Amino acid sequence: MTDDIKQPELDREIATTLDGLDITRGYTGPLLLAQDTILRTRGGGNLAIYDQILSEPQVLATFQQRRHAVTSRTWRVEAASDRRVDKQAAAALDAQLRNVGWDARTDRMLFGVYYGFAAAELIWERQGALFGWKAIKVRDRRRFRFAPDGGLRLLLPHAMTEGVPAEAPYFWHYATGASHDDEPYGLGLAHWCYWPVLFKRNGVKFWLIALEKFGSPTAVGKYDPGASPSERARLLQAVRAIQTDSGVIMPKDMMIELLEASKSGTADYKALHDTMDETIAKVVLGQTMTSEDGSSKSQAEVHHDVRQDIVRADNDLICESFMMGPATWFTRLNFPGADVPRVVRDIEEPEDLDQIAARDEKVLKLGFVPTLDYIHKTYGDGWQPKTPAPEPIAAGSVAAQPAAPAAADFADGDQPDLADQLAALLASEAAAPMGDWLATIEAAVNASQSYDELLARLAQLQTELPLDQLGALLQTALGTAGLAGRDSVMVETPVSDPKTAAG
Repeated sequence: MTDDIKQPELDREIATTLDGLDITRGYTGPLLLAQDTILRTRGGGNLAIYDQILSEPQVLATFQQRRHAVTSRTWRVEAASDRRVDKQAAAALDAQLRNVGWDARTDRMLFGVYYGFAAAELIWERQGALFGWKAIKVRDRRRFRFAPDGGLRLLLPHAMTEGVPAEAPYFWHYATGASHDDEPYGLGLAHWCYWPVLFKRNGVKFWLIALEKFGSPTAVGKYDPGASPSERARLLQAVRAIQTDSGVIMPKDMMIELLEASKSGTADYKALHDTMDETIAKVVLGQTMTSEDGSSKSQAEVHHDVRQDIVRADNDLICESFMMGPATWFTRLNFPGADVPRVVRDIEEPEDLDQIAARDEKVLKLGFVPTLDYIHKTYGDGWQPKTPAPEPIAAGSVAAQPAAPAAADFADGDQPDLADQLAALLASEAAAPMGDWLATIEAAVNASQSYDELLARLAQLQTELPLDQLGALLQTALGTAGLAGRDSVMVETPVSDPKTAAG
C-alpha cells in the first residue's frame, strides 16, 4: 500500500557500477572495459579492428550516405522563448557554431554512431565580454576510457592505467547503441557490420580462387613409382614453368596433364557477395533501396521513409547531446538566467508543390479561399492577389446605368409610385444616347498609348459629344416631373366642402 512507502533518500543510487558492484564485469580495475564481445575477443579491446571494417566499400558508402543526409540539411539556433535574454543567448550561440564549423563538427561526432561513442574537446577563449570557443576538436576515441562511475578519462603516457579526468566544460562526449546505461562505451554499427564484412571478404577470396581455376587450369605432372628424387624435382620444375608461361622440356618417360575445374552444385559467390552488401545496407541505413536498385517506386518511397527516420534520430542524438553539454555550459557562463537554446536541423523533406497545388485546387472547389499569408508560406514570396481586368463596354450597352426597379423587387406587394415610373422611363429613353457616349469614350481609351494622351482625348471629347438629344430628353423629363408633382399635391390635399367652409 502507498501508506507503507517510506520517504525516498535523495540522490541514492543502488545498482551503481562503482566499487565492483556490477557482477557482469567482474574485476575491472581502475577503468571499465567495453562489453562488446567482438571487440574483446577478436580485437583485443582495440577499436582498430573496426577501422578495418570501415575500409569496406559498402560500409563506407552507406555510412557516408547516412552522415551526409544529416549534414546536408540547413540548421539554425532557436531561442527557448521570446524573452530578450533567451534571444541574446540564441544569437550568441549561433555565432559560435558558425565560427567553429558546425557541419564539420557534426560529421565527425556522427562517427560515434559507428564506433559506439565519440568525444570532443572544447577550447575556450575570451571574446569581449563572452566566454567563447576558439575551436571544437573531435578527438580519437581510442585515447579515452571510462571510469567505473561512467566518467570520461583521457589516457596519457604517464597515466596509461587509470587516465586523467576529462571533465566538463572541456570535453563533450556521448554514447549510443547500447541497451542499458551501464555500458558507457555504447555499441556501434561496427559491431553489426563485422560478420557480414568478414563473410564477404572470405567469399571474394574464394571467388578469386575459383576464377583462377576456371581461367587457368592446374598443371599435373605424373612420374613412375621408381622415379628418383632428382627426376621428381625436374618434373615439379617443369610444372611450375607452365604456370609462368615459360618453355618446358622433360624426358619422354614423364607426362604432364592439365586439370580443369568443373563446377557443380549451386555455389554462387556473387549471390553471397550481394547478400552481404544488402545486409550491410540494412544495418547502416535500415533498408536497401537507397543504395541498391529497387523493384518499384512505391517500395523505394517506403525504404526512403525508413532511412529518413534513422537520419532524424541521428540528428536528434547530436543536437540533444550538444544541448545538454556545451550549449548549457555556454549559456550558464554568459547568460545567467537564460534558458538553453536549441540547435535545429530541417530534416523533413520539402513537400511536392504539384501535390500541394492539386490539394489546394480541391479545397478551393469546396468553397474555401486561401489567405495571402498561406500562399507566401507555401509557395514563397512574390505573389499578390490577381486584379480582375475591366470588361469592355459594348456600344449601346447600358450596363453602367442602374437598372430600373422591377415590380417584383418591391416587398409586400407595394407598387412603384409615379416618380419611380418616370425615372425608369427616363433611363430607358436615355439608353441610346448614353450608349453612344460610352462607345465614343471606349474608342478613345483603346486608341490612347499613355495616360497623358488619354487625358487630352477626353478633354477634346467634352466639346464633341452630342448633347442635343440628351438635352431634349432632360427638358421633357423635367416638365413631366413638374406635372407629376402638381398631380400628387392635388391627390393628397382634399378639396373642402363649400358649405362647411362657409359655416
